[in-house]
Amino acid sequence: MDILRFITAGSVDDGKSTLIGRLLYDSKSILQDQLEVLEKHSKNKNEDGVDLALLTDGLRAEREQGITIDVAYRYFSTPKRKFIIADAPGHVQYTRNMITGASNSDLMVILIDARKGVIEQTRRHSIIASLLKLKKVAVAINKMDMVDYSEDVFDAIKSDYSKIADNLGLNDVSYFPISALKGDNIVSKSSRTDWYDGNSLLDYLEQVTLHEELNTGNRFQVQYVIRPQTEELHDYRGYAGQIISGKFTKGDKIHILPAGLITEISKIEINGEEQGEAFEGQPAVIHTTHDLDISRGDIFATEEQLPNTEKDLEVLLCWLDQKPLQPGNKYVLQQNSRLVKAVVKEVDYKINVNTLTQEKTDTEIRLNEIVKVTLRTAQPLVYDSFINNKKTGSAILVDETSNSTVAACIIQ
Repeated sequence: MDILRFITAGSVDDGKSTLIGRLLYDSKSILQDQLEVLEKHSKNKNEDGVDLALLTDGLRAEREQGITIDVAYRYFSTPKRKFIIADAPGHVQYTRNMITGASNSDLMVILIDARKGVIEQTRRHSIIASLLKLKKVAVAINKMDMVDYSEDVFDAIKSDYSKIADNLGLNDVSYFPISALKGDNIVSKSSRTDWYDGNSLLDYLEQVTLHEELNTGNRFQVQYVIRPQTEELHDYRGYAGQIISGKFTKGDKIHILPAGLITEISKIEINGEEQGEAFEGQPAVIHTTHDLDISRGDIFATEEQLPNTEKDLEVLLCWLDQKPLQPGNKYVLQQNSRLVKAVVKEVDYKINVNTLTQEKTDTEIRLNEIVKVTLRTAQPLVYDSFINNKKTGSAILVDETSNSTVAACIIQ
């Protein structure tokens, strides 16, 4: 069976944790001892006698306040598919946690409270789905039981959201009228929405196809240089890392970047055994025909599709730090195992999450704001645009003094 990774996103109290709890509960993915603990601690019980949100709100502060603070990962399976769910916080100040969960997801389930309709957080999360190039979005219009399962309410919210989706280029959006508390249209179709002729949410998640486009180019990044210098392995020199994208074959001519050196692959080892080739996702040790100055963070690429090698980068940033961003500030840019010093040369524009427009700004960039900036790195960075290769087109900015991550980067 394949694995579907998805994230739930929405504003506070839209019912994300309850939805995930319902999926786990109705798909019989809860162990008996978990169920007993759940029944014991439940305060806001449904007709089954449990508070489904407690299945994902694992931190004590989350249970006491009735909110989600950290990203909670849950696992369940049906006869058709395995699932990994990320339950992301709804508060604006935890948007950075949501980005972390979304970066590893195949699709996003955006919850909208049927009583409130599309709000700022709906737009914010949709922008993140667009920026992270998530191909599919499921819009779950929740709490339909509180609007008498009104088809008019559902249609109005669907119409409002479709305008946002069109603006952001989210072309594959599905809509579901649900009640996470009552279980309507979650695992099975509900008779209370007889006007709705689509699938239940679980049916959709089981059947949705993810034709993920292959990342552009053959890419390998060095994580560690293996040089034992023992009598037995006196001349051994291998470069350990993971195949980022594509494949590498013994005999391939490769470019070592950013230095621009050219050599050939003399040997490939996987799990200590020599292999003829290595594919995307596999950890491998690659040997070259020439002894070259190769270090941690260097990229191997075949010549038919070489990546960019530049010092000046155009980057979309989601700012994650309490301390504002100001042009001229210096940081460390981390791209997988590559670390380079970087400075923010200028802020080109800010994305207004209410109107989705690009706005010039002379003010400081604050927590959770999304901006387009120009970065300059101290050494050339080897990269692809994010749309062509997510793994070499993304990075983070790290504060040199606090060592905290201050921004998520999408390289244009």
